[in-house]
Amino acid sequence: MVLAAVLVVGNRQLSEYAITPGNATPVAPLVRVKGIHTDPHNDKIMLVDVYLSQLNVFAWIRMHFESHVQFVPAGALVDPGIPNDELGAQGYQQMNDSKQAAEVAAFRALGWKIPSVATGAVVTGVVAPSPARTAGIKVGDEIVGINATPVRSSCALIGVVHSLAPGTKVGLRVKRATISPKGLITLKSPTTVHVTTGKDPNALAPSGCAGVSGLSRSWLGVSVEDGTNYVLPATVFINTADIGGPSAGLAMTLTLIDKLSKGSLTGHHVIAASGTIAVNGAVGDVGGVAEKTVAAQRAGATIFFVPQVEVSTAKSAAGPGLRIVGVSSLHQVLSDLLRLGGDPPVPLSRPH
Repeated sequence: MVLAAVLVVGNRQLSEYAITPGNATPVAPLVRVKGIHTDPHNDKIMLVDVYLSQLNVFAWIRMHFESHVQFVPAGALVDPGIPNDELGAQGYQQMNDSKQAAEVAAFRALGWKIPSVATGAVVTGVVAPSPARTAGIKVGDEIVGINATPVRSSCALIGVVHSLAPGTKVGLRVKRATISPKGLITLKSPTTVHVTTGKDPNALAPSGCAGVSGLSRSWLGVSVEDGTNYVLPATVFINTADIGGPSAGLAMTLTLIDKLSKGSLTGHHVIAASGTIAVNGAVGDVGGVAEKTVAAQRAGATIFFVPQVEVSTAKSAAGPGLRIVGVSSLHQVLSDLLRLGGDPPVPLSRPH
């Protein structure tokens, strides 16, 4: 009976997670481009991930005797009110956004003009409990209308909802998202979802949207981002099965530029990169940099590009032979690679 009690206690799940070094994966084999010329001789540019594991008592004790482990409370991984059961879907949505931004940033860096069309408000989190949760709205769904009003941005949705009285019944036009077990997101044709709005528990908080002022009256309980469709000059597929989060954005962008241009972008250095990427080329900070540094070094990288604000963290975890380079933009990374002996990115197909 004592042994059974120990096993029960030891296997009890805690509200704490462990971040440990993951893999440094070459990106080029994951990328397919159709419709324009590509270079078959690709540099070794690696994305770096980490393992995120919810701990039980046994694992918590064991990992305190291991190196390169970061312990994170569950509440630090999601925004207030968002349940932890959305972590997986949020990670895949972030990766989906990251791939889109990487594609746009890469083509623009090579001289293409990439037009865009606003499409709706994409759900990035659902509070529990909330009207949206009750109605079955999920991460990845895209809201394209409310009653008879089209929705083409997150602020368009926020503006309409904030003006309604609590308890208002609305019909949301929603493109339902299907997320495969490997993280591939596909959207279905719009369908109507009926929701009764609630009273906003954060009515005093600013909306963050120009033209949406005053107290918020109604609330759905979702966090949203702008949905945008970009028209690319080629078809791009990046296989990121089982990898979530936005931190591979910079590595994917560099790999696409290398694949679409002449010569060696990296000067044949083995590089790893971690950082979010925006369509304008801005590089943003990420989590788990110390653990990613360990993974990059284990994989044989000699240069590791990280967001500028995380240089000290990366250097504290790096051993001899791994050079840490802090960056804040794609332009800066390309300039650094040029100084390190890389070729300037000259597109194989003429941009238009």
